[in-house]
Amino acid sequence: MAFLKWSSEGKWLATGFLLLILLMGSGSFVSYQNATELIESSRKSQQTYEVIKTLGNVFSTMTVAESGRRGYIYYGDRKELTRYQVAIDQFEPELTELRLLLSNHPNQAPRLVKLEALIKQRLALLAQSIDLRQKDRATIIQQTKITDRSVQLREQIQAVIAEMQSEEQQELKQSIIQSQTSIYGRRLIEIWLNLLGFSILFLGFFAFYSQLIKRQNAETIQHKLAQQQELSELKLRFFSMVSHEFRTPLSVILGSAQLLLESHQPWTADRTEKNLRRIQSSAKLMIQLLTDILTLTRAEAGKLECNLELVDLEAFCLNLIEDFECYSLATHSFQLVSQCGYSHAQLDEKLLYSTLSNLLSNAVKYSPKGETIRLILSCDRDTIVFQVHDQGIGISSTDQESLFEPFYRGQKATTIAGTGLGLAVVKKCVDLQNGKILVDSQEGVGTTFTVKIPHLDDGNL
Repeated sequence: MAFLKWSSEGKWLATGFLLLILLMGSGSFVSYQNATELIESSRKSQQTYEVIKTLGNVFSTMTVAESGRRGYIYYGDRKELTRYQVAIDQFEPELTELRLLLSNHPNQAPRLVKLEALIKQRLALLAQSIDLRQKDRATIIQQTKITDRSVQLREQIQAVIAEMQSEEQQELKQSIIQSQTSIYGRRLIEIWLNLLGFSILFLGFFAFYSQLIKRQNAETIQHKLAQQQELSELKLRFFSMVSHEFRTPLSVILGSAQLLLESHQPWTADRTEKNLRRIQSSAKLMIQLLTDILTLTRAEAGKLECNLELVDLEAFCLNLIEDFECYSLATHSFQLVSQCGYSHAQLDEKLLYSTLSNLLSNAVKYSPKGETIRLILSCDRDTIVFQVHDQGIGISSTDQESLFEPFYRGQKATTIAGTGLGLAVVKKCVDLQNGKILVDSQEGVGTTFTVKIPHLDDGNL
């Protein structure tokens, strides 16, 4: 009987041990599947990131080649020709890498063929432009036609790249959703197995510890890859925006300067002044864009500081309006309405100038020609209030919710040149001065931005 009893206990122990091994093995297998799923998802994320990065490199190289070509065509600078040649030499390695990355992506094959064909056409145009420049320096009409065609091809290339990136992102999104669903189901099973295993033997917990560490590492890798992908998308968006925004004023400057330099007929003072003002206006646009980028970058890095100084409020506003009257080339009129009892206040003049200049610039940009833009100055005991009022296209209530986000453009603003940085800069500058900014707008009627900045009363009234 003792033997039978011992045998029965042995059977229970053996059964429990086997069950524990089975539970541990099952849990380890499920956990291994989860880790494998995450690693595979991370690999797909890495591959998608590499595809997007390579596409961005192709577009950036194309931009550098075009920039070098223009520098050589318009200025005859041999260094620009060298920069162009270096960019051209980079295309084949980048395209080879892109073909390798997309070798297992049959959906991308037609787009890749189309992209290579468009790049080939554009490279041929660039080479033709260089040849024309080397043979005959006065081929302005031919160069203009080539440039127009090159711009068209660039837009087509950009569209194809955007489609390819969208396809990659969509496939990655579907893969992540499938992985999350699969992992979630297996996690539920894993939890029950762990609970059963713990009830049998507490030490079974340690068998899953190493798998848990692997899973956490895989999730960390996936999170880092997602951050890298987001950073790459922001960089591509930023460089595309800067390239687009700099192209127009640069074209105006180059065109006006070329007219002044190459004209063989005497110019009247009015025509000369008109071209010089166009150059000056375009240069100011570029300076404003660079200032906004620098201000926003310094603010994000925490290096933008508020330095208070005594400011003559009315003189400051008059000088600001005078600058815009010169900048707007008489397309708009400006009016200062002063309702403030203070003549001076302790404020940061640079931050204030950046704030109001961006608001006035937007008012000019989104108001019909001939309209009056008002700058209203008022104050109370401890607050200076600036209001910029226009009678422009207005801002919808939906757009107002995201108005101060970097790169955000309203639905009605997509047809008007702009970067989406101005109001983000305004918000940073106002926040740095512990101020508030409010917007009151109605579509088709106009917009009023109100900036309230606290100030120190030092007795200067």
